[in-house]
Amino acid sequence: MKLIFPFLMTEPGRTTDFSYAGILMWVDYFKYEYAIINDTLFIKGVVENDTSVPAFSLPIGKMPLAESIATIRKYCSLHNIRPVLSAVPEYVVADLKKIGVHDISPLDDWSDYLYDARALATLSGKKMSKKRNHVNRFNSLYPESVTVPLDKSNVDKAINFMDTVDAEGDESMMAVTEREMTRRLLDYIREGDDRLKGAILTVGDEVAAFTIGDTKRDTLFIHVEKASRKFDGSYEKINRDFADMICSAQPEIRFINREDDSGDEGLRFAKLSYHPIDLLRKYNITL
Repeated sequence: MKLIFPFLMTEPGRTTDFSYAGILMWVDYFKYEYAIINDTLFIKGVVENDTSVPAFSLPIGKMPLAESIATIRKYCSLHNIRPVLSAVPEYVVADLKKIGVHDISPLDDWSDYLYDARALATLSGKKMSKKRNHVNRFNSLYPESVTVPLDKSNVDKAINFMDTVDAEGDESMMAVTEREMTRRLLDYIREGDDRLKGAILTVGDEVAAFTIGDTKRDTLFIHVEKASRKFDGSYEKINRDFADMICSAQPEIRFINREDDSGDEGLRFAKLSYHPIDLLRKYNITL
């Protein structure tokens, strides 16, 4: 990650696929490998909505787009792989068309939800009144609650809390995998990874919620958000507190990416309830 993160910082988009923890968390699931050629980062993995098919991310670096695409074509020809790009951000589609790429299909259900950071940090205004009411109710029910940064000093509390998350969570393959990947990020925080940002919400000696994300230029990415059903409003509380914490510490943050809904109706409803300002669309492209 130390080698590839400088390249990720130069990528101009805001999709989670080019965020620090977006790659670190899912490196095994998406079978990521990388190469750096002529100051350009190439990531090979699998198609986002079909992990049986090999695919590349959009190359990032100094190499002109036409040259980097030609490099992928050559690699695929040598290795007898169908040349496919996956999770390509919308902003680059027009440039790909200019160099003769036309087999472009929307990656349905995988668009990232983008929010105004200050709106989530303050929950001000009529549209956010329900969320604000949930937070106010939490504060009145649990006045002793405390939200602090998640770091090496308290990460073991979050690791132990994952037993509660497991007990309350569903057993679908993706849900189980996501919880395993959450534990991976918690282990990295315990090891001292300071690029991972987080917050933990406690009520007395009990963990009510925690969250993990990272930042890139003007955007905060939320990769993990776990809360106990025992504490009413804990999701809304950790969401607001973490947004406020990061915006206060990093005033350059203007947007929050809360990732996709993967076609899950419950997730879609929850993400829409925070009133996104944009959906960051992605595409699969066959060269």
